[in-house]
Amino acid sequence: QGAHIIVTPEDGIYGWRFSREAIYPYLEDIPDPVVNWIPCTEPTRFAPAPVQERLSCMARNNSIYVVANMGDKKPCNSSDPSCPSDGRYQYNTDVVFDPEGKLVARYHKYNLLRGETQFNYPKEPEAVTFETPFGKFGVFTCFDILFYEPAVVLVSKLQVDTVLFPTAWMNVLPFLTAVEFHSAWAMGMGVNLLSANTHNVSQAMTGDGLFTPEGPATYHYDSETEEGRLLLAELSARPRLSPTYPPAINWSSYATSIKKFPEEKDTFSGAVRRDIFTFSELRHKSGNYTVCQGDLCCHLVYQMSNKSKDEVYVLGAFDGLHGSVIKYYWQICTLLKCKSTELNTCGQPVETAETRFEMFSLSGTFGTNYVFPEVLYSGVQLAPGEFEVLRDGRLKSKHGTSKPLITATLFGRLYEKDLPHPLRTSP
Repeated sequence: QGAHIIVTPEDGIYGWRFSREAIYPYLEDIPDPVVNWIPCTEPTRFAPAPVQERLSCMARNNSIYVVANMGDKKPCNSSDPSCPSDGRYQYNTDVVFDPEGKLVARYHKYNLLRGETQFNYPKEPEAVTFETPFGKFGVFTCFDILFYEPAVVLVSKLQVDTVLFPTAWMNVLPFLTAVEFHSAWAMGMGVNLLSANTHNVSQAMTGDGLFTPEGPATYHYDSETEEGRLLLAELSARPRLSPTYPPAINWSSYATSIKKFPEEKDTFSGAVRRDIFTFSELRHKSGNYTVCQGDLCCHLVYQMSNKSKDEVYVLGAFDGLHGSVIKYYWQICTLLKCKSTELNTCGQPVETAETRFEMFSLSGTFGTNYVFPEVLYSGVQLAPGEFEVLRDGRLKSKHGTSKPLITATLFGRLYEKDLPHPLRTSP
């Protein structure tokens, strides 16, 4: 269909149910791309590499870039104090082959989930880029997207145009569903994100897309069936040069400049997973609300068009560390639907709604410029083209919501307040 680059999911070759020992026979020694190697034409130049050979030939025979996730192995010995007891490092690895079949990029995943015990942490984060005729590309994997290294480094310091993103993303409403967060991240960072997600409904893994600074070019979310889908779209090769490229945003400008709406006296606490938010119920069809927690105050102006009697919406604020073992710092302002009319359900996962809004405007006194705008409609659908972010940091509906609203959220990350990673050991 004329694609220039194909991105495949994390764990797309092996699957993910592996112990360290069980996955070892499938791993290959993946060399540094500086060796200038085309596995398709020199399959025996390095140790046996049947997976790299096949991927290389797929790229070469079709004259396209191929991006895949596999496993790398590197021997080590007792002179290396951090060498595992079995004498080898095993890495969750992305490889990229160019249209000649040459290995042009190799990336070792830096932020592993706790369950990835079959793999080791690289000693240092890698910022992997490569040039193409259609822009500068970077690559990282799944959980990496939530951290400064490598995600922000690639975009803010190395100025890539497009990020390649193999992932096996387990959806978590209300803020971390794959299509919702990945689209928001592309918009907040101002880059293309080519997100290929493993599709496994029993693991809550679904949702991928081709996302741009202006919103999703195409996406797919299906939590009901085991049917996967190929996505194809034409994107701007160098989005930063596009006349429609969004202007720089001061995410706290409006919220810190206005006279604060009266802060709600009847706030209550509610949990979004383990995070304790400060919530205030939207009791009327329209109004102005302010809710604060810590250093963050969230402002909302709204008007509902058809408030359902069976639905409760709240304005919420969270300012603090998230995570049980790996702790990283969030600032979140959110307008969200509660699971039921009982306030103790606010923050629990919700997939459907009936209430539409004629307008909403959400802003916050964020202490970071890394803020990601999310709008999610009933049925876990995105809202491309139906909202905008003004230069002063307001997330606004353009003409009301065409579908009932689940959540409108400004998701901020204060990377400098993250705690040290407790599982990654340094030599």
